[in-house]
This record gives sequence, structure tokens and C-alpha cells, in this order.
Amino acid sequence: MISPTRTLATARRVLLQLRHDPRTIALMLVVPLALLTLLYWAFHATPGVFDHVGPALLAVFPMTVMFLVTSIATLRERTSGTLERLLAMPLAKADLLLGYALAFGLLAVVQAAAATALAVGLLGLHLTGSAWLLLLFAVLDALLGTALGLFVSAFAASEFQAVQFMPAFVFPQLLLCGLFVPRDRMQAVLSYVSDVLPMSYAVDAMTRVSDTAGFSGDLARDLAVVAGCALAVLALGAATLRRRTR
Repeated sequence: MISPTRTLATARRVLLQLRHDPRTIALMLVVPLALLTLLYWAFHATPGVFDHVGPALLAVFPMTVMFLVTSIATLRERTSGTLERLLAMPLAKADLLLGYALAFGLLAVVQAAAATALAVGLLGLHLTGSAWLLLLFAVLDALLGTALGLFVSAFAASEFQAVQFMPAFVFPQLLLCGLFVPRDRMQAVLSYVSDVLPMSYAVDAMTRVSDTAGFSGDLARDLAVVAGCALAVLALGAATLRRRTR
């Protein structure tokens, strides 16, 4: 049975550990802002381009960075023996996984809020829809990256292997999400594959928020798909979370 006390204690421990890891914090909070700013400068001489790609990047950057950080940080817990000791305690796997998800999820909220504020405020990203909706989807994308990172950490034996999972889990979604080529212009097979990738719906949602006012049925569908994928991946993570020794 899930215990809120144990879940919060796990989240607190993870946050305290991350507080003493400035490089990881910089990767989560500074790198996405730096990349957004770099792209803004790169497209500054071409009006309208940043307004077109900016919302999609607010979907891509949080998911990618949180995937990388979460998978590596969780793997460190495994290789250091911390996770092994925790699993030997009377602590439910759901408590442990939800604690990790809560800790990284809080950081994901901070990251998404900072990136959205920078894009809309300082960089002048033009939005037809609500900035709050943009923030909501940015947070969901970061949470999805967190869930994926927790899941793949179970299959990596080293930090290098965790990084190697990026081409398998993130890059195909990045190439097929519609950021480079509209999904309806892809070959039929690639279009079908993109239809089952959560990043496609995240990018679609960000584009709709930037171009359309109000909350439509398509946005509701995108919201359900991204949130549902995050919950499903967390459930898979719980299923694969086990002790390495007996």
C-alpha cells in the first residue's frame, strides 16, 4: 500500500542529494534557457521563425533534458547501492518510484516555468492562446521525460549506457514529431509511427496553443495522450524496479 509519508521522505532525500549537485541543477535549469536564447538569436534576422519553432522547442527541450538527468541520477542510486538498500527496507516500490517522480517532477515544474517565462517574456514569443496552457504542456512534457528516464534506468549498467538510450527513446521522437517536417507530409509508414509517439502530441499541443485561442477538443486529446503516456511509463517503471541481488 502506498504511504504518503514514505513517498514524501523519498522525494525529500532525492532533492537534498540534488541540492549538492550543481552540475545536474545547471543541466536542468540553465541549459534549456541557454538553448532557447541561442535559437532566438540564430533566427533573429528572420522574423516569425522563432514564433513558429519556439513552442515546439518548449516541448522538446524539457522532455529531453529531464530524460537525461533522471536516467543518470537514478542509475547513480543503483550503482552506489542506495537503491538496493532502500528496496531491502519495508518500502513499497510504488512509494519509491513516486518519491523519485515527485522530486524530479518538482524540478520539472521549475524548469518548464523558467523556460516558458523566458520564451514568452524576455524573448517575445508570440502566442494566440494562453501562456498558462503553454506552461501546462511544458510541465507535462518534462514529466514525461522524467518517467521515461526512470524507466530506462532499469536497463542501463552505467551512465554511458543511460546516455546511449537517448538515440533509441528520444531521437526518433525528435525526428518524427513534426519539428523538421510536417507529419502529414511524411511517408505513410513514418506518419503512422509518429502517431504513436508521445512527443508528436506534445509538439502538436504547443503549436495549437501558439496558433489558436481557447481550449479545443484536439488540445484535450493531446493532454490526455501525454499525461496517459507518462502514467503508463511510470507503471512500467514500477514493474521493472527490483533488487539486483537476493
